[in-house]
Amino acid sequence: MSPSIENAVTILLVEPNPGDARLFAESFKDANIASDMYTVTDGESALDFVYQRGDHADSPRPDMILLDFQLPGVSGADVLSELKSEPALRSIPVIVMTSSSSEEDIARSYDLYANAYVQKPVEADEFIQLGRSFEDFWLTFVRLPNDQS
Repeated sequence: MSPSIENAVTILLVEPNPGDARLFAESFKDANIASDMYTVTDGESALDFVYQRGDHADSPRPDMILLDFQLPGVSGADVLSELKSEPALRSIPVIVMTSSSSEEDIARSYDLYANAYVQKPVEADEFIQLGRSFEDFWLTFVRLPNDQS
């Protein structure tokens, strides 16, 4: 069961590829997930968003972060490390989404306390399946802490 619109989950998508960002947004919409998805394209903007600074001063606190590891500038690993080292932010689930299947990248993600590591789909219908699986697991079964801010 999806959250109602009033209970829409706020998702921050950190994705440098506009095509993939569009597919993620469409897959969540097609899966009828009640979500407000915000997209940034680099690590510095992701940190600005979660710290609500600069252009993102009025941004909401995300309930979940989908993080590409391959980012221009500040890397996804650096963003993950920063988020998980900050007590006010570490409870936000961070799902590393990347095209890499490197065992080194997977191990590094979990060493930095990623909540999950998911290899990005290749086909559009796989994005829809991924959106539905996020709804089934992360938005239906997983219990997240209430906003502490």
